[in-house]
Amino acid sequence: MILHLSDLHFGTEKPECLEAIRQFCQTHPLEAVVVSGDLTQRARLSQFLACKRFLDQLETPYLVIPGNHDIPLYHLWNRLFNPFTRYQLFFGELEPTLETDNFYLVGVNSIRRRYHTKGHLSLEQIQRIDRKLGQAPSSKLKIIVSHQPFYVPFQNKRGFKDSPLMAKIALEAWAAHGLFAVLHGHLHQPAVYDLNLIFDLGADHPVYDVHAGTSASHRLHKKEPNSFNLIDASGKISQYLFDDVTQSFLLKPDMLNK
Repeated sequence: MILHLSDLHFGTEKPECLEAIRQFCQTHPLEAVVVSGDLTQRARLSQFLACKRFLDQLETPYLVIPGNHDIPLYHLWNRLFNPFTRYQLFFGELEPTLETDNFYLVGVNSIRRRYHTKGHLSLEQIQRIDRKLGQAPSSKLKIIVSHQPFYVPFQNKRGFKDSPLMAKIALEAWAAHGLFAVLHGHLHQPAVYDLNLIFDLGADHPVYDVHAGTSASHRLHKKEPNSFNLIDASGKISQYLFDDVTQSFLLKPDMLNK
């Protein structure tokens, strides 16, 4: 199983959620933890350090990628010339790969310094990820991790979607190599969509777009509870919601929009 966290936003974190995540990791046989961006609220050193310490304490292999909150917002010089310096100081690679017994996980950096929220992909990125997926064992679930979702069924308050440019081109290439799912955050709103049906990718299997809510921040979407996703080796996707009474994450009775 892999635990899919997102939008931890250290600097606005809820200690009770962090402790519940830690306990969940101790009581479940996880192969890896995935964090799909926005590790911090304002890309401060202290926030990156707190996040790194938390993830290390889980004692589980993890893969993280940056979100738009993980590059400086107000320090324009750093944003323009060194946007990922602090992130890389603590987490190294911007596009890591992690292989477990049942999963092949590939991180994709969709963050660009010129844009505050909108995601971007390049042809070079698409081709590089395509080669990785082509070399991955066919017996393992192939999963891409990026911050911005590849499908959004609504427009945001500024009237545009934050899905990465060239997302459909990327999906068509990756689906041909057996891509199972793309994991995201960004919207703080959990959901699952079959991209093969939405975009007619030509694949003979579903390609899921898996959105995660915020796992530990008080910056909630329309007062939805904190949440995370769990994906098992069979491909089953489950959602867990934080319960204020038990101070733990509990399985949501119904599945996501699969």
